[in-house]
Amino acid sequence: MSQTPESRPLRRSRNLTEEVVAELSERIRSGSLQPGDKMPTESEIMGQLGVSRTVVRESISRLQAARLVQTRHGIGTFVLEPQPQESFLGAESELTVRDVMAILELRISLEAEAAGLAAMRRTEQNLQQMRRALDEFQQHLTEHTGNAVSADVAFHLELAKSTGNRYFHSILSQLGNTIIPRTRVNSAALAHNDPETYLDRVNREHEDIYDAIARRDPEAARAAMRMHLSNSRERLRRAQEAAGKTAQAV
Repeated sequence: MSQTPESRPLRRSRNLTEEVVAELSERIRSGSLQPGDKMPTESEIMGQLGVSRTVVRESISRLQAARLVQTRHGIGTFVLEPQPQESFLGAESELTVRDVMAILELRISLEAEAAGLAAMRRTEQNLQQMRRALDEFQQHLTEHTGNAVSADVAFHLELAKSTGNRYFHSILSQLGNTIIPRTRVNSAALAHNDPETYLDRVNREHEDIYDAIARRDPEAARAAMRMHLSNSRERLRRAQEAAGKTAQAV
C-alpha cells in the first residue's frame, strides 16, 4: 500500500466536501492510492485534511457514487479498478481537424471564463502546479525533447481546477489531448515555423495567462486566455488551409 500523503489542512474558502473529494480523487488518479488499496480511515482523513467526520463521510459517499471506491462494512473502504468511460466526443481517433477547430471555439468561451475565475479563486498550491507545468514546457524547449503536450495539458487542467468548480476540470479532462491542436496536425511546420519558435510562442502566451492569474487580475486573465486560444485557432486554420492547397497541387 502506498504511503499516506503528507497532512495539509484544506482552505476554508471553498466547499470542503468538494475539496476532500477532489483531493482523494487525485490520489487515486495519480496512483498514490492503487486499485485494491484500503483508503485511509475517517480519523486519518480528518487529521490529514483538517475536516469534520461529517465532511469525510459525505466525501466517501460521493466517491462511492462515482465508482471510485467501495465500502465493505466492518472492513473498510477500498479503491476500485478504474471504470472505462467513453468521452462525450466519441473516439478521439475519429476526430478531424475540423472537429478540433470546433473544440477550440468551445474552449474560447469556456476557458476564458475559467481563467477569470482562477484569478479570483486560485490557491498557492494551484499556482505552484501551473508554474511546474510551464517550467516543464520550457525544459522541453531547452532540451529539444519533444512537443511538450503533457505539460501543455497539465497547465490547462490545473487552471481549470483553480476555478473551484469541478465541472470545468471534468469537461477539459474529457476533451483529453484534443485540447492541444498540434496533436492532430503539424501546425508549426505548415505555418512555416520551426518547432522551437512555434512552441516558444505558445508558452509565452501561457506565461501571460499565468502572470494575470498570479496577480489576481481576472479581466487580464480572461483576455490572455482568449488571445491564446484565438491564436491557436488561427494557427490551426492556416495549417488546414495550407494542407488543402498542398493536396490540390498533388
